[in-house]
Amino acid sequence: MTAVNDTAAAAVAAYLHQHETKGLLRFITCGSVDDGKSTLIGRLLHDTRGLFDDQLAALDRDSRRHGTQGADIDYALLLDGLAAEREQGITIDVAYRFFSTEKRKFIVADCPGHEQYTRNMATGASTADVAVVLVDARKGLLAQTRRHSYIVSLLGIRDVVLAVNKMDLVGYDQAVFDDIVAGYRELAAQLGIDRVTAIPLSALKGDNLLAPSANTPWYRGESLLQYLETVVPAGRGADIGFRLPVQWVNRPNQDFRGFAGTIAAGAVQPGDEVVALPSGRRSRIARVIAPHGDVEIAVAGQAVTLTLADELDISRGDVIAAAQQPPQVADQFAAHVLWMDEQRLLPGRPYWLKIGTRTVSASVTEIKHKVDVNTQEQLAAKHLELNEVGYCNLYLDHAIAFESYADNRELGGFILIDRQTNATVAAGAIDFALRRAGNIHWQHVDVDKAARARSKAQMPRCVWFTGLSGSGKSTVANLVEKRLHAMGHHCYILDGDNVRHGLNKDLGFTDEDRVENIRRVAEVAKLMVDAGLIVLVSFISPFRAERRMARELFEPGEFVEVFVDTPLAVAESRDVKGLYAKARAGKIPNFTGIDSPYEAPEHAELVLDTLGESPEALAQQVIARLLD
Repeated sequence: MTAVNDTAAAAVAAYLHQHETKGLLRFITCGSVDDGKSTLIGRLLHDTRGLFDDQLAALDRDSRRHGTQGADIDYALLLDGLAAEREQGITIDVAYRFFSTEKRKFIVADCPGHEQYTRNMATGASTADVAVVLVDARKGLLAQTRRHSYIVSLLGIRDVVLAVNKMDLVGYDQAVFDDIVAGYRELAAQLGIDRVTAIPLSALKGDNLLAPSANTPWYRGESLLQYLETVVPAGRGADIGFRLPVQWVNRPNQDFRGFAGTIAAGAVQPGDEVVALPSGRRSRIARVIAPHGDVEIAVAGQAVTLTLADELDISRGDVIAAAQQPPQVADQFAAHVLWMDEQRLLPGRPYWLKIGTRTVSASVTEIKHKVDVNTQEQLAAKHLELNEVGYCNLYLDHAIAFESYADNRELGGFILIDRQTNATVAAGAIDFALRRAGNIHWQHVDVDKAARARSKAQMPRCVWFTGLSGSGKSTVANLVEKRLHAMGHHCYILDGDNVRHGLNKDLGFTDEDRVENIRRVAEVAKLMVDAGLIVLVSFISPFRAERRMARELFEPGEFVEVFVDTPLAVAESRDVKGLYAKARAGKIPNFTGIDSPYEAPEHAELVLDTLGESPEALAQQVIARLLD
């Protein structure tokens, strides 16, 4: 009896080990609305016995209540989990499902078909190895087919299944199938997708889903499941060598210092020479520690802790790499950016950029062009709207170690995060470092800001006056400068109107030009503060993001934000320049307070109430704040 029990236990252990060590394939389904994506996955889950009894019972109930197949099971309901999806019969969110066969484990993402949910589709594609692009045999290739295929190509998926679905509704006509396949192969060649497998399907009926169908005797290829069980995804880029983005510095006691993370590329073993980037310091691997103890070698995808032979200053976000094949380090890049926010992307506006385990401040300095994802045509653009793709130049405030996205997803893909809401607003793929990033270096000078300030016997500051047009900014700033000058201080006014006669005369008043207007002025003000001056900046500067960007250029205590708080009605009643009247008449578009917003400061160092005090008294408040 003991022998029988031992045999059974060994069999169970062998089965569990075999299940644990089965390969995992991630794939997505995408296509236009009503092409049958949810039905396809639901049928796969059902026919591969990937459902529990309670799920089957719930599916049966939901099919009678919400289904579109009469008395038959509606497999799409397994994926359409949101109430709005069931009501409309469409996919809105990305639905992830897991199933397994004897040969492989699978994670599949059912991606929405509507154009307005392109960002959701990109989210699902970002981790996939294979894309199943569905096409309704009755409709052929549509704009969404081109759109989704472009996103698939952009995100580095090189294995595509062209699933020509609903073949039962065209009588399993081979000519229809061949015509669609020929058109898609031409599109794939344009997009650089060189591995396309075309399969005629009826997801509803199960034709060519798990096994070849008798209804398509002219098709000699594999079924969809046979393909998914055997496909070997195309390699992602070249052999770039060992890469480990450091996620955590493990220091349980004073005798142990390890660097934990998931290996992004290559392999590592004790004795390997490595380099820590961006510092460039070198050492050798002392130990490679996996979850269950020391190992002789670890490869891409494994979570490990490394110890080094030398004490190096390495922090979260740094990259430990093979010394003989180090990645590049730069702070300026060309990259494709998929914009995912309702608010448009404006060049010059600061965001957080997260790449690997590193988060830095970044801004898009230039949109080279945007891409019409339906036609792949390159179009001129000054901003990006929701779901648009642009080819952009980016600037980071710190240099990072990176790879091109074509070579490595983990070190080449990034997201942009809104600094105020912490919402993810974009996904991007690095193409290459800009040449100027490696050729420009800081030139050392012997006379520094502190020396210049001492020679002027003053504390250099940037005093940033913000408020509506007509609020009294320039009047107060002018009085402040006169009094400071009389007291022997070295100061200068940067006024919005005056600067637009020279430095910013090429800029208009669109949101994009307003951002660039403030960026340039903030950089000039920073130089003046570095020269030891007290610089008074008088600009409407309507957006909080740009004022925050300006503040971050200065050291703590150097930036003083002064909100000249005047109600719109009062500012408009003054209208010394007649601008409000013209704006109301539609002669000045994008005028702040009329058809362009003004975002009042939330944490200004000084708020001036222009209704209760004279300009002279307000100027004295500013001087008192500066000389306090």
